[in-house]
Amino acid sequence: MPASVTLRAMPSDRAPAPSRIEGRATWLISRAYARSQGLLHEGMADGADGLRNQHYRLLAALEEWGPVVQADLGRSTGTDRSDVVALLTELEGRGLIRRAPDPANLRRKIVSITEPGIRQLEALDAVIDQIQERVLAPLSAAERRQLTALLAKLA
Repeated sequence: MPASVTLRAMPSDRAPAPSRIEGRATWLISRAYARSQGLLHEGMADGADGLRNQHYRLLAALEEWGPVVQADLGRSTGTDRSDVVALLTELEGRGLIRRAPDPANLRRKIVSITEPGIRQLEALDAVIDQIQERVLAPLSAAERRQLTALLAKLA
């Protein structure tokens, strides 16, 4: 480091962002996302029997939509193609889903949720509800509704 450079201490009473970005929506959304993800990972680790948010997403889709082609399940839930195979293998190993060849095209797999999968999904619903409560704790009921509506609009 050149001798002429003087290092300044970071202000300890400020948010961990330079002032030019701390009020920008993109920064705030990314911070809220990071907090939400941290609470989600923590909550799932504590109460989801080793399952993760991605498992929950797939089980919820299968329960709501019924049997579906594996590739379509991945696309419709925003799950990467290679990840969906690994996640479904884990769920199948636990007996929570079933995969069978598609009679119309034997190269494709039809995925469906099992009765144990539905029970596990209901248990995960309770875990997710607790996490949602922690994420939204700083907000009033009206603010929660408003935030949800605004996020849906942005999404």
